[in-house]
Amino acid sequence: MPGSAARILITERQQKVLQDIAHSRTAPLHLTQRAPIILLAFERTDNQDIAAEIDLNRNSVGVWRRRWAAAWDRLTIIECTGTHADLRRAIEAVLSDEPRPGNPGKFTPEQITQILALACEPPSKSGRPITHWTGHELADEAQKRGIVESISATQVNRYLNEAKLQPHRSRYWLNAKEKDPQKFQEKVQAVCDCYLEAPRLYEKEDTHTVSTDEMTGIQALERIAGTLPMQPGRVERREFEYERHAR
Repeated sequence: MPGSAARILITERQQKVLQDIAHSRTAPLHLTQRAPIILLAFERTDNQDIAAEIDLNRNSVGVWRRRWAAAWDRLTIIECTGTHADLRRAIEAVLSDEPRPGNPGKFTPEQITQILALACEPPSKSGRPITHWTGHELADEAQKRGIVESISATQVNRYLNEAKLQPHRSRYWLNAKEKDPQKFQEKVQAVCDCYLEAPRLYEKEDTHTVSTDEMTGIQALERIAGTLPMQPGRVERREFEYERHAR
């Protein structure tokens, strides 16, 4: 007779991380296969039914149930004291195979933190002729600075994804100079009145209203406010308005 299956406990945050892993298109296959084991076990599904649903044998399902049950207390402590990225790394470690003899060790938290800090710096600070970091550029710079001996762009991108950092993206934002809503509305109204009045001025007073735009081939521009750097969960924001310094 088979023994009793290990009882599975999951907090809401742990469940969210497991669901993210299970539905991820970039996570390793073994993680996307093992995360559903824990989610189904939490629903009191027995090992035989779980094995049939995810196409694994019952013994393997039991192994990962026991691994999770043994690690749950430690995961809960990490959840209470660490970041979301720390919790995800810990869960991925629980669902990963034990390191084999001779395999290189994983990167330390200090190294990962330094790589993420590097991603928050402008590339120009490192003397690189680019405006935004890529995984390849970050991997190369991390090795150049001696943060790590070697790291792949894929691994760097995984750390960025876990920390919700997106150095390759930016969006425009408008730093309104007029803070008084009433005065701002008056300026908007003046512009709208000008457009509405243009046809009458042309027909009745033979007056031409001319609207001009910048010369698109000339880019002597300066943003009127500094670019806001990216933060976890927020992309870089670039000021929408700019000042021209040449014609």
